[in-house]
Amino acid sequence: MTHFPTTSFLADALKGTDRFLVGYDRVFDQLAKAHDHATRNIPNYPPYNIRKTDENRYVIEMAVAGFSESELEITLNDDKLTVEGSVNDSTDKDGFLYQGLAFRDFTRSFTLSDQVEVANVDLTNGLLKIWLDRVVPESKKPQKISINSD
Repeated sequence: MTHFPTTSFLADALKGTDRFLVGYDRVFDQLAKAHDHATRNIPNYPPYNIRKTDENRYVIEMAVAGFSESELEITLNDDKLTVEGSVNDSTDKDGFLYQGLAFRDFTRSFTLSDQVEVANVDLTNGLLKIWLDRVVPESKKPQKISINSD
Protein backbone atom coordinates (compact mmCIF):
# COMPACT_ATOMS: atom_id res chain seq x y z
CA MET A 1 0.00 0.00 0.00
CA THR A 2 1.38 3.43 -0.97
CA HIS A 3 1.38 6.16 1.68
CA PHE A 4 0.89 9.69 0.43
CA PRO A 5 1.93 12.88 2.31
CA THR A 6 -1.62 14.15 2.52
CA THR A 7 -4.06 15.36 5.11
CA SER A 8 -6.32 12.79 6.69
CA PHE A 9 -9.31 14.12 4.72
CA LEU A 10 -7.54 13.57 1.39
CA ALA A 11 -6.18 10.22 2.56
CA ASP A 12 -9.70 9.09 3.46
CA ALA A 13 -11.02 10.27 0.08
CA LEU A 14 -8.30 8.32 -1.73
CA LYS A 15 -8.63 5.16 0.38
CA GLY A 16 -8.92 2.15 -1.86
CA THR A 17 -7.90 4.08 -4.97
CA ASP A 18 -4.15 3.87 -4.38
CA ARG A 19 -3.93 0.81 -6.60
CA PHE A 20 -4.89 3.15 -9.49
CA LEU A 21 -2.52 5.94 -8.40
CA VAL A 22 0.84 4.21 -8.78
CA GLY A 23 3.55 6.75 -9.57
CA TYR A 24 1.61 9.81 -8.45
CA ASP A 25 3.92 10.55 -5.50
CA ARG A 26 5.40 13.43 -7.49
CA VAL A 27 1.95 15.00 -7.93
CA PHE A 28 1.29 14.86 -4.20
CA ASP A 29 4.73 16.35 -3.50
CA GLN A 30 3.90 19.22 -5.87
CA LEU A 31 0.57 19.76 -4.11
CA ALA A 32 2.36 19.85 -0.73
CA LYS A 33 4.88 22.39 -2.09
CA ALA A 34 2.05 24.53 -3.51
CA HIS A 35 0.34 24.46 -0.10
CA ASP A 36 3.57 25.49 1.65
CA HIS A 37 4.12 28.30 -0.84
CA ALA A 38 0.53 29.57 -0.51
CA THR A 39 0.65 29.58 3.30
CA ARG A 40 4.16 31.04 3.65
CA ASN A 41 2.96 34.60 4.27
CA ILE A 42 0.13 33.82 6.65
CA PRO A 43 0.49 36.36 9.46
CA ASN A 44 -0.09 33.89 12.30
CA TYR A 45 3.28 32.15 11.96
CA PRO A 46 5.13 31.85 14.22
CA PRO A 47 2.77 32.15 17.18
CA TYR A 48 3.74 34.65 19.86
CA ASN A 49 2.72 36.17 23.20
CA ILE A 50 3.31 39.66 24.56
CA ARG A 51 3.32 39.82 28.36
CA LYS A 52 3.71 42.67 30.79
CA THR A 53 5.88 41.33 33.60
CA ASP A 54 5.89 44.47 35.74
CA GLU A 55 5.22 48.21 35.51
CA ASN A 56 7.99 48.94 32.98
CA ARG A 57 8.96 45.50 31.65
CA TYR A 58 7.52 43.47 28.79
CA VAL A 59 8.48 40.23 27.07
CA ILE A 60 7.69 38.99 23.58
CA GLU A 61 7.66 35.17 23.54
CA MET A 62 7.83 33.59 20.10
CA ALA A 63 7.61 29.86 19.32
CA VAL A 64 10.52 29.17 16.97
CA ALA A 65 11.04 25.45 17.52
CA GLY A 66 13.42 23.99 14.96
CA PHE A 67 15.30 27.27 14.39
CA SER A 68 18.84 27.70 15.66
CA GLU A 69 20.34 31.03 16.72
CA SER A 70 22.17 31.27 13.39
CA GLU A 71 18.85 31.01 11.51
CA LEU A 72 17.26 33.92 13.43
CA GLU A 73 17.95 37.62 12.94
CA ILE A 74 16.57 40.35 15.19
CA THR A 75 16.88 43.99 14.15
CA LEU A 76 15.71 47.27 15.62
CA ASN A 77 15.38 50.12 13.16
CA ASP A 78 13.92 53.33 14.58
CA ASP A 79 10.79 52.06 16.36
CA LYS A 80 10.37 48.83 14.37
CA LEU A 81 11.55 45.54 15.90
CA THR A 82 11.82 42.80 13.28
CA VAL A 83 12.40 39.09 13.84
CA GLU A 84 13.32 37.04 10.77
CA GLY A 85 13.80 33.31 10.51
CA SER A 86 15.46 31.60 7.55
CA VAL A 87 15.38 27.84 7.29
CA ASN A 88 18.62 26.15 6.36
CA ASP A 89 17.80 24.39 3.07
CA SER A 90 20.30 21.62 3.76
CA THR A 91 17.90 19.85 6.13
CA ASP A 92 16.74 16.45 4.96
CA LYS A 93 13.20 16.71 3.61
CA ASP A 94 12.97 13.20 2.20
CA GLY A 95 11.28 10.36 4.00
CA PHE A 96 8.38 12.28 5.52
CA LEU A 97 5.06 10.47 5.37
CA TYR A 98 3.46 13.47 7.07
CA GLN A 99 5.09 16.78 7.94
CA GLY A 100 3.03 18.75 10.44
CA LEU A 101 5.84 20.96 11.73
CA ALA A 102 6.13 24.17 9.75
CA PHE A 103 9.79 24.85 9.00
CA ARG A 104 9.46 27.89 6.76
CA ASP A 105 10.93 31.34 6.54
CA PHE A 106 9.13 34.11 8.38
CA THR A 107 9.26 37.81 9.18
CA ARG A 108 7.43 39.22 12.19
CA SER A 109 7.50 42.96 13.03
CA PHE A 110 6.51 44.91 16.13
CA THR A 111 6.24 48.67 16.53
CA LEU A 112 7.77 49.90 19.78
CA SER A 113 7.17 53.11 21.64
CA ASP A 114 9.97 55.68 21.73
CA GLN A 115 10.42 54.87 25.42
CA VAL A 116 10.87 51.11 24.92
CA GLU A 117 14.32 49.54 24.58
CA VAL A 118 15.40 45.95 23.97
CA ALA A 119 17.03 44.77 27.20
CA ASN A 120 17.84 41.12 26.47
CA VAL A 121 17.12 38.27 24.05
CA ASP A 122 17.34 34.56 24.79
CA LEU A 123 16.43 31.34 23.02
CA THR A 124 15.58 28.38 25.25
CA ASN A 125 13.80 25.15 24.28
CA GLY A 126 12.45 26.64 21.04
CA LEU A 127 11.06 29.75 22.72
CA LEU A 128 12.58 33.08 21.72
CA LYS A 129 12.16 35.70 24.44
CA ILE A 130 12.75 39.38 23.75
CA TRP A 131 12.81 41.38 26.97
CA LEU A 132 11.76 45.01 26.63
CA ASP A 133 12.18 47.82 29.17
CA ARG A 134 10.19 51.02 29.17
CA VAL A 135 12.59 53.76 30.12
CA VAL A 136 10.77 56.90 31.19
CA PRO A 137 12.95 60.01 31.32
CA GLU A 138 12.90 61.98 34.56
CA SER A 139 11.22 64.90 32.82
CA LYS A 140 8.27 62.66 31.89
CA LYS A 141 7.81 61.05 35.31
CA PRO A 142 5.11 62.42 37.61
CA GLN A 143 6.43 65.13 39.89
CA LYS A 144 5.10 66.83 42.92
CA ILE A 145 5.11 70.59 42.52
CA SER A 146 5.14 72.74 45.60
CA ILE A 147 3.00 75.80 45.90
CA ASN A 148 4.81 79.08 46.50
CA SER A 149 2.92 81.19 49.01
CA ASP A 150 3.65 84.88 49.50
